[in-house]
Amino acid sequence: MTGESGTTPDLFDAVEPEPAPRLPQTAADALALLDEWVERDWIRALDHAFATFVCTMVREQGEQPAAMLALLSAMVSHQVGRGHVCLDVRHLCRATEPTLVLPPEGVGSLPENSPRPSDLFASVSTDQLIGMLGQSCAVSDGEQAAPLVLDGSRLYLRRFWRYEQAIAAGIRARLDNRVALTDTGPLKTALDTLFGTESGADGLPDYQKMACALAARNRFGVITGGPGTGKTTTVVNLLAALQSMACDSAEASGGNPYLRIRLSAPTGKAAARLSESIGGAVDRLPLKSLPGAPDKSAIPTQVTTLHRLLGSRPGSRRFRHNEDNPLPLDILVIDEASMVDVDLMASVFAALPNQARLIMLGDKDQLASVDAGAVLGELCQRAEGAHYLPQTAEWLKSVTGYQLPSELLDPEGLALDQAVAMLRKSYRFDEHSGIGVLASATNAGQLSRELIGQCRNQGFEDVAWLAGENDMGWLANHALTGSPERFQNQGSQRVVGTSPVEPPVGYGHYLKLIRDRKPAADVEADGRESWDAWATEVLAAFNHFKVLCALRQGPFGVEGLNRDIAGRLHGAGLIERTEGWYAGRPVLITGNDYNLGLMNGDIGITLSVPWDRNDAGEPVETLRVAFPSSDGSGGVRWISPSRLQSMETVYAMTVHKSQGSEFTHACLVIPDRLTPVLTRELVYTGITRARHWLSLAVCQEGVLKEAVGRSVIRASGLAGLLA
Repeated sequence: MTGESGTTPDLFDAVEPEPAPRLPQTAADALALLDEWVERDWIRALDHAFATFVCTMVREQGEQPAAMLALLSAMVSHQVGRGHVCLDVRHLCRATEPTLVLPPEGVGSLPENSPRPSDLFASVSTDQLIGMLGQSCAVSDGEQAAPLVLDGSRLYLRRFWRYEQAIAAGIRARLDNRVALTDTGPLKTALDTLFGTESGADGLPDYQKMACALAARNRFGVITGGPGTGKTTTVVNLLAALQSMACDSAEASGGNPYLRIRLSAPTGKAAARLSESIGGAVDRLPLKSLPGAPDKSAIPTQVTTLHRLLGSRPGSRRFRHNEDNPLPLDILVIDEASMVDVDLMASVFAALPNQARLIMLGDKDQLASVDAGAVLGELCQRAEGAHYLPQTAEWLKSVTGYQLPSELLDPEGLALDQAVAMLRKSYRFDEHSGIGVLASATNAGQLSRELIGQCRNQGFEDVAWLAGENDMGWLANHALTGSPERFQNQGSQRVVGTSPVEPPVGYGHYLKLIRDRKPAADVEADGRESWDAWATEVLAAFNHFKVLCALRQGPFGVEGLNRDIAGRLHGAGLIERTEGWYAGRPVLITGNDYNLGLMNGDIGITLSVPWDRNDAGEPVETLRVAFPSSDGSGGVRWISPSRLQSMETVYAMTVHKSQGSEFTHACLVIPDRLTPVLTRELVYTGITRARHWLSLAVCQEGVLKEAVGRSVIRASGLAGLLA
């Protein structure tokens, strides 16, 4: 963008100067403004540094950087920090502050003459910005090396543009390379054996069976559904059907009878939970009745994190498995796929062999990954309407025996649509479950006054409404006991299906178990079975209750509530101190530690064990942190507290950190004011972490209703690449 004078004109030159605010006229002005934003925590120092880098680079190329280039460079970095893959310039011009969420709530304001983001972009159009970007050497269409990529109206950091392109290419290649099922007989027989042939009492198709059929004929498949819709059951049956067909085919050809299958999840907690549930599901499979009669060992039950599977290299984004060293597998299953960001997903596709199948499981309506991207959400944008082609419906009918409802058919359905299956029936929550009703209403953005009234007045067996003032002592008391008196019948006499449900509990439950069930001190260190059993029981009991927060700071945040709850537990005599290391302290790992085999999200409990000896040979109590083993065996790992580096106390945790977990009783804390993170997706995710009991801690009813009315959409171009 060089004018006749050899200088670079700036788009702000066309704007009449105003006394206040004073708009930046040069790149130096823009960087100075960005520096003010960093000082007031509006943006990250990283965002400012990237803008500085871009300006320096274009100067070295003989181009005078414009103020707008500096600002947009910082803003695209800022958006990536907020979880977006790119900055949509069109949205930026139409609604600047909602797009950027600047200024952030509760952060220091700027001087009166300093422009707000809306001032900066009010004077230019989308076409002007795109034209300016298109003429800068810092921006390319992706074919040339440049720090920024412009794709339509979407501005990317080059690395994230490449991630999206790699994911889309990997999906398209698998959609184009469909599995050749010349004889569907073995698949039909396997599915009929696993699922039966009758429709449910509601007369609707068995969507689990249909999901298996769809995934069986594709090398890429997505199975999405809410809590209790049977995603794990579905994928276990799918793997059994695929192994059945492989065995049946191997008998005829004399080849290897089994497909190589690996199961994975984004976090250690999600992997452990899948390991627990998948083992029981495999035990219930009628394997000997299937074609080929696959052995139980054909269906793996060990789940690993994606980082372990790919082979993490400390201090590097690169993995041991990549294009040059692909994973040795035929099928990869990724559970809790909503938590996988674009960076990690691109690495998965890079490591997959060309003929391997990828099956993604997850709830499309949950919070997206903490890092940039919302891959599962992008892939499932059209899942509600299905959009199956008529020929897909006919094929499904021939294999499953079920006719799809007409509203799920679309003669113009996309190739991706034919690989996405949505499970539509919850087996966990019936129409009388308050948790299920609240989750559905939240997901629809329709939290009515009547529904809130039911929750307030114990209208549901499984939901309690808590309210209080800014003094959070009432919530700390709830965390101690679980407040069974707040539920119908004090939480007693409740039956789900045919099984009685124990009343709700708080943290006093696991702490009393630590005290009352501890093995005798004379148990030798070399014979730790009783200690492992005790630790396993404690870890399971700790999952009976959890406080979930939207925020990290403030009286309604993780930091304040962890302090308040620890104080209440100490006052009740259940823990000996509130700071440092003590028996009963629960800790959350906040960073991957490959030496210890601990991953971000793993939770352990500090326990006192008499394994050391004094000079007289007598047992001496010492603290160890017990973690569930990561190999799905149900064992326990004991680690010295001094070896743990990145961790924090976890009586309260953020809803983001709770993804992939499930608790018998969850308490969702709604803060007293609306914040950018408080959205429909967060409330829905928090509600659905509860299996049997849900406490809603709400100080301002209006805040909850407003949050449910706000849905966040992450800027991305992935869905468009697959259209």
